[in-house]
Amino acid sequence: MQMRDIGKSGIKASAIGLGTWAIGGGPWWGKTEDKESVQAIQAALDSGINFIDTAPAYGFGRSEEVIGKAIRGRRDKTVLATKCGLWWHDNQGVEHFKLEGKTVRRILNPVTVRQELEMSLQRLQTDHIDLYQTHWQSPRPEQEPIHETMQCLLQLKQAGKIRAIGASNVTLDQIKAYQAAGSLDSIQPRYSMLDRAIEKDILPYCRRSNISILAYSPLEQGLLTGKIGMDRKFSATEYRNTLPWFKPENRCRVLAMLSSWQDLTAKYKCSVGQLVIAWTLAQPGLTFTLCGARHANQVEENAAAGSLMLSSENIKRMRKDIEALGPPL
Repeated sequence: MQMRDIGKSGIKASAIGLGTWAIGGGPWWGKTEDKESVQAIQAALDSGINFIDTAPAYGFGRSEEVIGKAIRGRRDKTVLATKCGLWWHDNQGVEHFKLEGKTVRRILNPVTVRQELEMSLQRLQTDHIDLYQTHWQSPRPEQEPIHETMQCLLQLKQAGKIRAIGASNVTLDQIKAYQAAGSLDSIQPRYSMLDRAIEKDILPYCRRSNISILAYSPLEQGLLTGKIGMDRKFSATEYRNTLPWFKPENRCRVLAMLSSWQDLTAKYKCSVGQLVIAWTLAQPGLTFTLCGARHANQVEENAAAGSLMLSSENIKRMRKDIEALGPPL
């Protein structure tokens, strides 16, 4: 497994991280079993993945609680990342979405940030968070300016509650605002070979500034594993139903591209998903990939991609195929 630095924090983590949104369950992901989730997390640690990313909003605390159980006795071997900024405990903040009878709001007030951190520490059964990230940015920066949020995070770091600071779902201007007020160690944007928007400006800026990039959804919710065929159906409330690449007219195009790489999977003795993860990690400035999994066998397959090194020729060939695919119809 490749090990990489999280910004300038001095923390080294596995290039492949375990994303735990689905482990939280709920209508977006369907039924999950905590026992299987614990087994998946422990399989990740056994397979060389020491980086686990979660958030309070994943199952309204359930994901963090399951992780806390799974890493008991192995906390010192785990790099924990969680988040703040999505709040459902009272009417503070600006409405973001409703789910399971709860109204989730966006707020990055220092008071609620500190409250969220304490709740996360309790659920995760730990006394510190390795990487603490703002989940979604405040829609009212005039009331919750980034410099105040950063000041709060720096104070938490000085107190030993957190070790590194990150921001998710940020624009370039927001990244620069964080940098002006302190120092970001990482950002967490959406990125996959089907969604490369950050390559235009965010990725180059982060490379120059030594800000790590944690790519979420690198496998496009499983589509880029090649295992979701044309016959697969999703319930009306399932998250994947909202993604344009899952529409039949787009899914067939993606599957055709993946099928054209059969010679590469044979050459590297890997699965399609492993090939895609390795390509993603090979992109300059792309530091980590966060791969979701709910079962031990999925985790073990993803982890094996952490030692897969593609030739420059094959990386270029795959990018050419990806660019030829174009945007979703």
